[in-house]
Amino acid sequence: MIVVNGVTIQKSFDELIDIEKKKVQYECIAKHIITYVLNLDEFFRVSQCSSLKEMWDILEVTHEGTSDVKRARKHALIQE
Repeated sequence: MIVVNGVTIQKSFDELIDIEKKKVQYECIAKHIITYVLNLDEFFRVSQCSSLKEMWDILEVTHEGTSDVKRARKHALIQE
C-alpha cells in the first residue's frame, strides 16, 4: 500500500506503472527535503503524516494560520 498525493494505492512498488513510480519517488524526495529543513518541534508535528499533502497542510496552518487568521490579518492591515 502506497500513498501518493493523499490517494492510497493498493499495489506494491513493483506492480506500479512508470508514471506511478515517478510520483512515489518524487513524493518521497519532497517529504525528505521538508523534514530535513524543519526544526525539532516542527518535525515532530509532521513526522506521523502519511502523505506530503497532509504534511504541507499542517505546516501551512502552523506558519500562516487558518483562513480566519489570514482574513483578520488582512483587515488589520487595511485598518492601519
